[in-house]
Amino acid sequence: MEGFKNLINTIASPTILFTATMVLFFFIFPLNDWFDKWNRRLKLHLLWTKKAMIIAALLMAGFFLFGLSDPDFRSIVLKPDNVPISGLIFLVYFFTWLSMHQAYQNDERLENGEKVDEHYDAPNDKALVWPDLVYVEFIALILCSAFLLVWSIGLQAPIEEPANPTESPNPAKAPWYFLGLQEMLVYFDPWMAGVVLPSLIIIGLIAIPYIDRDPGGSGYYSYKNRKLSIALFMFGWLVLWDMLIIVGTFLRGPNWNFFGPFEYWDIHKLEALTNINFSEYIYVKWFNTGMPNNILIREIWGILVLLGYFLILPPLLAKTWMKDLFARLGSFRYSVFIVLILIALTLPIKMYLRWMFNLKYIIAIPEYFFNF
Repeated sequence: MEGFKNLINTIASPTILFTATMVLFFFIFPLNDWFDKWNRRLKLHLLWTKKAMIIAALLMAGFFLFGLSDPDFRSIVLKPDNVPISGLIFLVYFFTWLSMHQAYQNDERLENGEKVDEHYDAPNDKALVWPDLVYVEFIALILCSAFLLVWSIGLQAPIEEPANPTESPNPAKAPWYFLGLQEMLVYFDPWMAGVVLPSLIIIGLIAIPYIDRDPGGSGYYSYKNRKLSIALFMFGWLVLWDMLIIVGTFLRGPNWNFFGPFEYWDIHKLEALTNINFSEYIYVKWFNTGMPNNILIREIWGILVLLGYFLILPPLLAKTWMKDLFARLGSFRYSVFIVLILIALTLPIKMYLRWMFNLKYIIAIPEYFFNF
């Protein structure tokens, strides 16, 4: 089985793992006609059937059970801090499947002229607070309390020694719900990773109902009438958030290096990386000259790249790849949509630039604490 473990470790390398995740996502949640055509041709909608869910759950459980036979995998997955994350992987998959399963079922019902599952004929269809709601909540309270009691007895609490300012843990990790932000800090300055990007995520979620105003799919699960909204939300949630938490939890080891799930966390593993800025690439590597003293001349190339990214790319996409989307949304809503998407895509783009070219910043102005 060593060959299989080595294969998994290779696939878990950041470039391969993230590329596979991105490609798979756009085929499963198509945003344009080309991906939608291949989605239907490959019959990827069958991924949301009950049979597919059972098979996927068994494969995931089988992988975890097989991994527990490996001491390195076991030491990571069964670490008290990481056990909830292992469970959350299954829960995230199940609830994603459940919502998409209901959406596809409702689409089929509407095509056949039937009512959707969430349809209610008010005021006949109603539930009383007592006994319906309170009774269910009381049973849930008892079950959750029993589960937490068994958990607290069977799993040792991850309480470590008192904080010692002279000795930091390696790796030093934030709580799991902040691991996504900690991973962003590898690629962006704190002001960008801790303030700008999280704020834009919230703004983007707020803007979704105003960008996609199709009245179809209102009040019930539907994928056919809500492709844009679902794809936007799933991309931000699954790819740009949950994926970063999984990477930070299971694949980041000592010295914040990447390790495969079956790889020993060697504290002496040091990757010889020399991260350099885009301006250094231009002047030192390509022009073979020294860095200019003038900040504007030094960073003009990075500024031009970002201006082209945010000013030239949106209208270019509106005329080509997203022509139908532009016609449906109009100029204003399309502008808001494409700017939010391009800002969100800066994260995976910056990750690839760091992994493949060791690029630190596109614009580096440390004199004024502005790095991007």
